[in-house]
Amino acid sequence: VQLQASGGGLVQAGGSLRLSCAASGHALLAHTMGWFRQAPGKEREFVSAINWYGENTIYSNSAKGRFTISRDNAKNTVYLQMNSLKPDDTAVYLCAAVWAKYGARLEDSARKYHYWGQGTLVTVSS
Repeated sequence: VQLQASGGGLVQAGGSLRLSCAASGHALLAHTMGWFRQAPGKEREFVSAINWYGENTIYSNSAKGRFTISRDNAKNTVYLQMNSLKPDDTAVYLCAAVWAKYGARLEDSARKYHYWGQGTLVTVSS
């Protein structure tokens, strides 16, 4: 699975962005999809994950209530809608995928994901 993230950019605090992660080489169905982020000098941090059909999702505490993950399996794409952005959200956002059985627990550890995109930079100015 090859993943390509896009949609990052510069936005003012309080603004919104929608990130996309397009997959190629393999259908996304049967994969748990996740978003992570990494700020300069910091460790990679979990943001959100979604199961096969999108009915189950999990979020980090910092993302809960502001970000929404979704997926369109027909388009082989996963999205991350980010609202009420804060300067602390500034980071490179990476999408990731791991094959999973339907109904499996959603993973929030980067070590569990096998496929990674190159990331897209989100910069939130104050």
